[in-house]
Amino acid sequence: MSELLNKQYRLAKRPVGEPGDDTWEFCEKPVAQPGADEVLVKIQYVSLDPAMRGWLNEGKSYIAPVQIGDVMRAGAVGEVIASNHDGFSPGDMVVGTLGVQQYAICNGKELHKVDTRIAPAPRYLGVLGMPGMTAYFGLLDTGKPQEGETVVVSGAAGAVGGVVGQIAKIKGCRVVGIAGGAEKCRYLIEELGFDGVVDYKNEDVMAGLKRECPNGVDVFFDNVGGDILDAVLARINLHARIVICGAISQYNNTKPVKGPSNYLSLLVNRARMEGIVVFDNSKHYGKAAMEMAGWMAAGKLKAKEHVVEGIENFPNTLMMLFSGDNFGKLVLKVTDN
Repeated sequence: MSELLNKQYRLAKRPVGEPGDDTWEFCEKPVAQPGADEVLVKIQYVSLDPAMRGWLNEGKSYIAPVQIGDVMRAGAVGEVIASNHDGFSPGDMVVGTLGVQQYAICNGKELHKVDTRIAPAPRYLGVLGMPGMTAYFGLLDTGKPQEGETVVVSGAAGAVGGVVGQIAKIKGCRVVGIAGGAEKCRYLIEELGFDGVVDYKNEDVMAGLKRECPNGVDVFFDNVGGDILDAVLARINLHARIVICGAISQYNNTKPVKGPSNYLSLLVNRARMEGIVVFDNSKHYGKAAMEMAGWMAAGKLKAKEHVVEGIENFPNTLMMLFSGDNFGKLVLKVTDN
């Protein structure tokens, strides 16, 4: 494999605020041979997720930070082109944490086979991957929606939010999405079947929530944090459940993170706010994937990917997550050498 060159992005320095050009080192290195029990994967698509911003920070978290000089961590899907592991053969399609690069060598136990005859490769980074698992377990196990309840989702047109809303509809809930822009809001209603939307870019969120949630909010699945979290807390019902999945509005702050200013609403309404990390449910991914695949086959669950081509475009494409420019699950298509 020495004739192959591997283009990759490594962490050069920890950013303060938004990651800039000096955050990354773009380099080319020869592709090595896999060792014992290792597999060489030619990556086709890299997943870009809001959680990647948190992985750049030093300090205690649910996962160790990316170290200076390391290849940037990312989920990816690709094809096995060489294997010293009994469980994998050249031609197998696999998904795993392979990094922002064209080729990856990893232990076979870190990979999972996928069938691209059933679903296209990018889908295993979206609704059938980590975002889908996050939506499934975060809503059903933590949010515990009941038929007839009102479920509100922030970041509703994103990879996680869109799946959350559709699962809530499958469970018989009234679903209201918070998203930015007329196109995204129209998509939520017309394509995903949401009952109502609040366009945070073009209307007052408090007024929108009052209009769309006249009977209050029973479950809030939060991907955004900040002022939107405050606004929803003002509308929650008795025994409401607030699922904290992310806070993308806060990730690039250079000042302290803004917490909920009206958290006493939790006390008054005897409500619960709980954070979720998808990896806690890894033992049950198979069950969730089977159920969601069934919903997709029945036309009850739809998926949308936003694909950007070229590994060289990684830094700018990552920033689309924070500007809200992506529409659906954001993935980077890795082109050949």
